[in-house]
Amino acid sequence: METPQLRLTQHVDAPAASVWAVLTDVEHAADTLSGVEAVEMLTEGPYAVGTRWRETRTMMGMTASEEMEVTEVEEGHRTIVAAQNGEVAYRTVFTVREKPTGTDLTMVFGSEMPAQRGLAKLLGAVMGRIGLRASQRAMEQDLQDIAAAAVARG
Repeated sequence: METPQLRLTQHVDAPAASVWAVLTDVEHAADTLSGVEAVEMLTEGPYAVGTRWRETRTMMGMTASEEMEVTEVEEGHRTIVAAQNGEVAYRTVFTVREKPTGTDLTMVFGSEMPAQRGLAKLLGAVMGRIGLRASQRAMEQDLQDIAAAAVARG
């Protein structure tokens, strides 16, 4: 069962190359993203399909670490990052588009979980909406942090 998607766009007053460089600098994400407490690289080498890391965040008062993996890269323009937590699969698509006045960075986040019935379905829907709102706040902050770092890079 696919849950509602979150689609956010942040305009950045910096070239697309700077935005891409910040977005794909996973090793330093804890320095760039205020919502990330730690990053542990699980693979070596440049950002590419198969790059994996463990990211630790605190959301809604709970600290959790998720293993993330790059599943698609269109160098400089688009990347997809996936994560799995139990039976729930998460997918985030980042798109970088150069504009005459800077760059638009778009993030589309969604998840897929097994079909549920009865009370579990009702509770899942309520918790899903709460989680989506918390995720939206965290992702808006991530986009703002990426924008600030890209502007600083020039």
